[in-house]
Amino acid sequence: MDGFSHEAAIRAGFFLLIFAAVAFAEFRIPRRRRTADKAGRWRVNLALTLIDAALVPPLFPILPVGIALICADRGWGFMNQLPVPFWAAVVAGVLLLDLVIYLQHVLFHMLPLFWRLHGMHHTDLDIDVTTGLRFHPLEIVLSMLIKLGMVAALGVPALAVLIFEILLNGTSLFNHGNIHLCLSLDRLLRLVVVTPDMHRVHHSVVARETNSNFGFNLPWWDRLFGTYRPQPAAGHEQMTIGLSGFRDEKALTLRAMLILPFRRVGAGEGGNAGRDRSSGGGPPDKIQFKTKS
Repeated sequence: MDGFSHEAAIRAGFFLLIFAAVAFAEFRIPRRRRTADKAGRWRVNLALTLIDAALVPPLFPILPVGIALICADRGWGFMNQLPVPFWAAVVAGVLLLDLVIYLQHVLFHMLPLFWRLHGMHHTDLDIDVTTGLRFHPLEIVLSMLIKLGMVAALGVPALAVLIFEILLNGTSLFNHGNIHLCLSLDRLLRLVVVTPDMHRVHHSVVARETNSNFGFNLPWWDRLFGTYRPQPAAGHEQMTIGLSGFRDEKALTLRAMLILPFRRVGAGEGGNAGRDRSSGGGPPDKIQFKTKS
């Protein structure tokens, strides 16, 4: 336990460093012109971040690293039953947790109840480093419950959990960044990490593009399960970001975002589909999983 006593400080340090680096890169080499007021968007996105951060400690006195340490001490969980080298358990643990996050993301798009929460993330009219922090507090709570359950069930080593948390937070900031990377560098990076150009497709207003590129950290799952889409049809400079039913930036206030999952909207509002006319109109379309022949 002592080895992880500074977990919060380690994670906060990486978070602040990566946030500052991505924000600086957005200033120096932006990929797209802004379409909405940056100050207003940042106020909403950072306010949501503060609410999310304040909500977790009282609700979850034991975080995923703590759960992993308890499971290791008591021999709970699948991986704690396997006689594998520690380094192999750490690598496998990071990969398994990343797969879990990918599958969770897919489910949050497929299931109307989950889309009520996750759809708020997609209402941002631009995409930049703060979009990677724009999550409804109830989605944060649900995601934490899923993460705690999977860490316990899988018996992932605490070091793997810490590495995964740092990677997930850092890559979420990076791949939402409005950063221009040359094509050759982007193509190279996509072999090992989700790049801004790759993830930006996922924030397209076009339903078939919204339902692609679900990975946050590793790009391999999208390719494996056939949800990978290399580029937006309209191009990165001309594509429209957000949801079709939420185009008025003056209506995207903090209060509106917090009550969005509980709001009912009329026909023609709220998203790209009509299966569930509440909070964003339901998942945009069916997700097509393709297998390579």
